[in-house]
Amino acid sequence: MKKFPDNFLWGSSTASYQVEGGIENTDWAQAAREGRVPVCGRACDHYNLYEKDFDIIVALGHNTHKISIEWARIEPEEGVFDEKEIEHYKKVLDALHARNIKPIVNMWHFTLPLWFSKKGGFENSRSSFYFARYCAYVTKKLDGKEDMYVTINEPLVIAQNAYLSKNWPPFKNNIFAFLRVLKNLSRSHIAAFKAMKEERPEIKIGISKNNIYFHSNANPFNIILVGFLSWFWNRRFLNGIKNHQDFIGLNHYFHHKFGGPKEVCEKTDMGWEIYPDGLYHVLLELKRYKKTIIVTENGIADANDTKRDAFIKSYLGSVHRAIEAGVPIFGYLHWSLLDNYEWAFGFKKRFGLVEVNYDTLERKIRPSALEYKKICDANAL
Repeated sequence: MKKFPDNFLWGSSTASYQVEGGIENTDWAQAAREGRVPVCGRACDHYNLYEKDFDIIVALGHNTHKISIEWARIEPEEGVFDEKEIEHYKKVLDALHARNIKPIVNMWHFTLPLWFSKKGGFENSRSSFYFARYCAYVTKKLDGKEDMYVTINEPLVIAQNAYLSKNWPPFKNNIFAFLRVLKNLSRSHIAAFKAMKEERPEIKIGISKNNIYFHSNANPFNIILVGFLSWFWNRRFLNGIKNHQDFIGLNHYFHHKFGGPKEVCEKTDMGWEIYPDGLYHVLLELKRYKKTIIVTENGIADANDTKRDAFIKSYLGSVHRAIEAGVPIFGYLHWSLLDNYEWAFGFKKRFGLVEVNYDTLERKIRPSALEYKKICDANAL
């Protein structure tokens, strides 16, 4: 049996736009109206059914849960803040606390308020001002509700998909816009960190960074390429904000090997290779920052639930291995609690520990979630 540290955080993550439903004043909702991405609609109706979902969290033995605040709900118009929505999120956090579930609050998970997207979003030179103002407001209003915040989810993923790959709004393919957005996202995190700390110096603030395990054969060119990509994708952003974060949230889904021999790996319903050793290596790479680390996302699209149990156990084996190697990891959050809106894939891919019937909104706990519960309960693998 592989024991995890005392007080280890076990749980899952969700994101507002992907589960809440009824959010129509964002760049994604506008893109759906234009027929460029699938319609999200009511999604899982988590906005109204959150207490039911949190009861499921308790039944699954989790002691923490990461939610995101929907910026477009809080600030539907520039500089205009909606107190009713603040009160809603206070109730959400109260519901978690009432169940002894520690909330981790993510301030932004991909979707932009429509007014902000019309200003160019994070291409705008004043984007850090707008983002920090929003973050400071929420932090002040949620005083005492929680002590752990994530500012930005996966900055390079949003920049790549929106400004290079043309998959997400605003559907651009412009390397200069991509680099400008990354620069402004870094500035926005730092500005938000400072503004939030002014409101509540005691809170802990981090970022959820999607890191990829790049590796290669012995070809010198491939070794150099891996070094460059590891720096550019995994470390460059973190290097820029290293003095403005209390912890690091790690999201991990991918590895990329350059050169043979090719390894045979099982694949998820997304076509992504299952490669648990990659999680160990990206965790080890983060040790240099001398920050505590929590895995804020790691999961699998598996509609038939035939691979998720083994996936969780193998990736947690890599987490435990990293802890034994001295990486200061304090939690693991599976993506996701619920099946949800998977961005440009719509509702076709099933990442949930809990299956959602989108017609009836019925929730059904998958067998793999009960296997994960055994690990959570025992604090051991």
